[in-house]
Amino acid sequence: MRIAIPIDENKGLYSDVAYHFGRCEFYLIIDEDGKIVETLNNESAHMGGTGLPPELLKKHNIDILLCQGIGPSAIELCEKLGIVVYTSQAKTAKEIFDLWKSGKLEKATRDNSCDEHKI
Repeated sequence: MRIAIPIDENKGLYSDVAYHFGRCEFYLIIDEDGKIVETLNNESAHMGGTGLPPELLKKHNIDILLCQGIGPSAIELCEKLGIVVYTSQAKTAKEIFDLWKSGKLEKATRDNSCDEHKI
């Protein structure tokens, strides 16, 4: 299982979780035990590259996305691509992972998506 957490500074598990997943600098990729697998540069269209952020994550075999803010369209695309999204206001990658691991995170839905991206 591969888990992605959007971050803006690459400080491993002590990185702050980026406010909005599509506009982060990096994605910290960890396994289900919290071991760092790799750090990806965000090369999606939101950061001047190509493709949408969920497509970038799918290309890297991500199963789960742990984030703070995400819009309803991105949630729907993640669902279509088989990526399960959870949201939290956790500050660090370690904190959001620990909350997920203990079953304390809520799955992302259109209703709890970023207000600024709702239509």
